[in-house]
Amino acid sequence: MSTRDRMVDAAAHVMRTRGLARATTKEIAREAGYSEAALYRHFRDKTDLFVAVLTERVPSTLGPVLGGLTGRVGQGSVLDTVTEVARAAIGFYELTFPMAASVYSEPELLTAHRAALRERNAGPHLVGDALAGYLAAEQRLGRVHRDADPRAAAELLIGACLHHAFISSFSGEPGDADAADRAAAALVRTLMGGLDPQRPDRPDASRE
Repeated sequence: MSTRDRMVDAAAHVMRTRGLARATTKEIAREAGYSEAALYRHFRDKTDLFVAVLTERVPSTLGPVLGGLTGRVGQGSVLDTVTEVARAAIGFYELTFPMAASVYSEPELLTAHRAALRERNAGPHLVGDALAGYLAAEQRLGRVHRDADPRAAAELLIGACLHHAFISSFSGEPGDADAADRAAAALVRTLMGGLDPQRPDRPDASRE
């Protein structure tokens, strides 16, 4: 195993057990068996390590699913595609919420972390952006209702997925794959009721 891999493994362990706010580069370096100076030869800062943990150590399909949305426009079922996004999002948030939530306890750290993610063109908003872009493209093809708001639909779904993960974390019960599957399917079925291109148009306000 390479030095860098050992450091990412150590960061994943420390961040999962102590939370992002309390995980220091010094502690991560010590966990990996290296000096802090050695760690900085591979990573600019703690945010670099956090991004590496998310992309390399969190067993998630969310990144690949989002990355493939453009190629799925006009292909297969919109319901199936959006359900896949919801299931991947729930799984990702269940794994990362306990790790990342602690950053909100330290305003200065949150500000620095936000700026570092922005510099890397990364951050939680990218999930909603990708889904909204997919829904807008399907809307242009007539596969999503013309009156639907793709951005609002994406935020409703991703917000619900994050809420599901929060409740799972708060309850202290380990995530259950079947429960996550059922939750994703139910959320998307409900959402698609408003996105279905075959649903009746909303009556004009003058007729209400």
